[in-house]
Amino acid sequence: MHTDEAVAQEERPTRETPRGTETVLLVEDDELTRNVTGLVLEELGYRLLEAENGTQAVEMNRTFAGQIHLLLSDIVMPDGNGVTWSRRLMSDRPSLNTLFLSAHTREALARDGIPDPGPDFLQKPFHPDALARKIREILDR
Repeated sequence: MHTDEAVAQEERPTRETPRGTETVLLVEDDELTRNVTGLVLEELGYRLLEAENGTQAVEMNRTFAGQIHLLLSDIVMPDGNGVTWSRRLMSDRPSLNTLFLSAHTREALARDGIPDPGPDFLQKPFHPDALARKIREILDR
C-alpha cells in the first residue's frame, strides 16, 4: 500500500547532477568564490586548475602541457575582464570552451564597456546544479 507521499515521490522525476572528468581552468579573483567553486568542480569529478586573475590564467595556459577543456572565468577582475582574457587564451587554444560568471548583469557589463559574454554565461550567485548542467551543456556540444 502506497501513501500519498510515497506515490508523489515515485512520480517526481529524478535528475542526477551531471558530472565529468575534463580539465577546467577556473579564473576567479575572489578567494572565497574560487575556493567554493573549485570544491564543487572537484566534487563533480573535474580536474581543476586555478588562477586568481587573467595574468595567472595566461601563464597557466602557456605552461600547462595537457588539454584544457573549459575556461570558467569571472568577467570583472582587477587586471581586466574575463572576455578579453579568454580571447588571449583562445589564441593559443582555439578549441577552448568558455563559461563566464559574473555578479553583474549583462546590462551592467555593457554599461561598463565590457564585451558581451555570449550565451555561455551564469549570473552569480548560482546553484551548484546549475553550474554542473551548464558545464555539461557546453562540453557536450
